[in-house]
Amino acid sequence: MTHQNFIVRPLQENDIDEWFRLRKLLWDATSDDEHKAEMMDIYEHTETQFVLVAEASAGKLCGFLEASIRPFVEDCHSDHVGYLEGWFVETNYRRSGIGRNLVREAEKWARRRGASEMASDAEIGNEMSLQAHLKLGYEETSRLIHLRKELK
Repeated sequence: MTHQNFIVRPLQENDIDEWFRLRKLLWDATSDDEHKAEMMDIYEHTETQFVLVAEASAGKLCGFLEASIRPFVEDCHSDHVGYLEGWFVETNYRRSGIGRNLVREAEKWARRRGASEMASDAEIGNEMSLQAHLKLGYEETSRLIHLRKELK
């Protein structure tokens, strides 16, 4: 664990390369082209999408959080829900408060946009993510396994 000062702030244009690097660490099965398309979509829809970054040193990002406002989220009671779409802190910077600060700022952003609930998800088997959410006051509402079959 690294005990360094960090700043949590909204994404800036000069953060794009670092954001891309961190996204690839979180979603390593996603192609570069898919990442870039998703990033452009997020960057162009700031009314419903928000990206926070954690800066450990000048220009060096060590974490990020992508949030959105969704019109529907399973197990929520309102039709305007803040959602943690992606949340990542590099291994050496974990357990230092960065993740907690990223989530708190995302929750403030969602409240300012009229949301009264915040939701998220974690893949079954990702106990680290589940435990991090639970420590921040999120509660498990359900579990779901997605299935598919290719039709021939």
